[in-house]
Amino acid sequence: MATVTEVHWKGAVRDVGKAMGLSADAVDHLAKSSYEFTGDWFDGKVTAGNGFKSDDPHLLKTLELTRQYIGFPRQLGQHTGGFVITQDRLSDLCPILNARMEDRTNIEWNKDDIEALGFLKVDVLALGMLTCIRKAFDLARKHYNLKLTLANVPQDDPDVYEMISHADTVGVFQIESRAQMSMLPRLRPKCFYDLVIEVAIVRPGPIQGDMVHPYLRRRNGEDPVEYPSKELEEILGRTLGVPLFQEQAMEIAIVAAGFTPAEADGLRRSMATFKAKGKVSDWEKSSLAV
Repeated sequence: MATVTEVHWKGAVRDVGKAMGLSADAVDHLAKSSYEFTGDWFDGKVTAGNGFKSDDPHLLKTLELTRQYIGFPRQLGQHTGGFVITQDRLSDLCPILNARMEDRTNIEWNKDDIEALGFLKVDVLALGMLTCIRKAFDLARKHYNLKLTLANVPQDDPDVYEMISHADTVGVFQIESRAQMSMLPRLRPKCFYDLVIEVAIVRPGPIQGDMVHPYLRRRNGEDPVEYPSKELEEILGRTLGVPLFQEQAMEIAIVAAGFTPAEADGLRRSMATFKAKGKVSDWEKSSLAV
C-alpha cells in the first residue's frame, strides 16, 4: 500500500515563489508567515504584514497559486506495514508497481483510497519491546525461578510506579521519550489508567488545545473540577472534565452538537488524520445546523 505525501504550505510557497521569480529572502519570509495570510489579505483589509503589502498584485497572485497548489500529491512512498487482502487478483482491481525490496510489490493507492473502496486493509506492525519482555521473562525464570507471563505478572506494583514518577523509564514502551519523561514527575502516575492518560496527554492535540495544564491543575486540587452539564460529566468524569481522547470527542459531538454516530466518527477521522487541507472545519456546518 502506498503513502502519498501531499504539498503543504511551506513547500508550496517555496515552489510557487521560485517559479514566480521572488527572491530567496522573500520566499523564506513567506514560508514562515503562513498564519498572516488569511482571507483578510485577499479582501484588502490588511495594508502590510511582515514586510509585504496586501495590494501587491504579484504577491497576491503568488499566494493564490500557493493556495491552489496545497494538497497536490508530492511523493509516493511505501507504507511500513499496510497489507491489502482481496478475494480476487489484486492486479485486476488496482495498479501495482514493484517495490524497492526484492519480490515485494506495492499498490499505488493510499489508505484513503482503499477505505473508500471498501478493501480490507491490515496494518502489521512490529513491537521490539515484546521481544524484550519475553527475554526478561526468560531471564527471570533462569536466574530467579520466576515463571512470569503477561497474564500473571504482578499488577500496580507501587515500587514500579515510584520509578515511573521519577522518570526512570528508559526502555519502557510508550513512556520512554523525552516528552513523556518530562511529564511523568508532574503527573506522578499511581495506577494503569494514569498511564493511559499520561500517554494520551503528551500529544499534539491536547498540547495545542491547552488541555495539559488544566488537567494537571485539577488533578493536583489547584482548580475545581467543573462540567458544563450532567451529560458531559458522564463523558468527562474520568478525565476531570478535560477531553483527552478521540472517543470523548465523538461522544461530545453526539451529546452537545447533535451529531449522528456516523458523523461523529467522521469528525474523529478528520481530527486524527493530518491533511494538507484541514477537514475539521467542514463539520462546523453540521454543528451549526442543530
